[in-house]
Amino acid sequence: MKSLASLALVLFLAGCEGRHNWLAAAGEEARSVETLFWVLLAGAAVIWSLVIGAATYAHRAEAKPEREQEARRFILWGGVALPVLVVGGLLVWGLLILRDITADDGALTVRVDGERWWWRVIYDTPEGLVTTANEIRLPLGERALFRLTADDVIHSFWVPALGGKMDMIPGRETTLALTPKRLGNWGGLCAEFCGGAHALMRFDAIVMEPEDFEAWLAHEAQPAQVDEGDPGFAVFDEEGCGACHTIRGTNAQGPVGPDLTHLAARDKLGAGIYEMTPETMARWITETHEMKPDIDMPAYPDLQGARLDALVTFLMSLE
Repeated sequence: MKSLASLALVLFLAGCEGRHNWLAAAGEEARSVETLFWVLLAGAAVIWSLVIGAATYAHRAEAKPEREQEARRFILWGGVALPVLVVGGLLVWGLLILRDITADDGALTVRVDGERWWWRVIYDTPEGLVTTANEIRLPLGERALFRLTADDVIHSFWVPALGGKMDMIPGRETTLALTPKRLGNWGGLCAEFCGGAHALMRFDAIVMEPEDFEAWLAHEAQPAQVDEGDPGFAVFDEEGCGACHTIRGTNAQGPVGPDLTHLAARDKLGAGIYEMTPETMARWITETHEMKPDIDMPAYPDLQGARLDALVTFLMSLE
């Protein structure tokens, strides 16, 4: 029995480590949810102890007719009044937290569309829309408003260390506010089963200093610096990649897949799954469905040798 308890404790603590740790809040909203959790946990422990104690006392105490009135008062106050007050207070507290998390305001607006199985990310700035994919960058200490939609099925947007989760529903917009309080790369994921590659639908949520974020966003808004005589771009064009993908500043304007304008500036490939390296890029092109089953992108197993090397070199230059 002792070994089972130890194993359960180890598994619980293992789930509290890493950048997906929801018990080490890195955002204001996550901190509110975490505080509520610990209060509920402590309250549950106290109530459980009181109930077990009362049951033990009732079992051992001698039944006497003169104690009936005392028992009625105990049931009325301990079994009716106290639970109503405690549960009602916790409900109000939880609703206030929910109101703050779903508030429709923020210094920065980010639109996120859940696709199969990746994330389309659009920054709404005074100068216009800035589109990227599978990576979200946020300025430290500034409240960001997320406007969430889905393209096909219900997804659920969640950055555990920064705040609560929110469903993304086709044909409907939901909102979520996040205020990062710690620098770092905090993992995000889809928290609701959405199909075959659900477990491989992740993203990086990178919190930066405000001035670094502004510089990154300004760079992200720029078109790609592409020499259309580049042999890698020629392969990209000949294979029809531009029918699905956009590279701003070129004739590739496909609306279906992720925007590739600054692809190589992202830390991860395949919606937060693989490190962005030439080796994984080559495998992603030729062994697509082995690396991420069920996605819509076709594999190009016949693309080998110098043509593959040229395409990989071109894609890795898109910074």
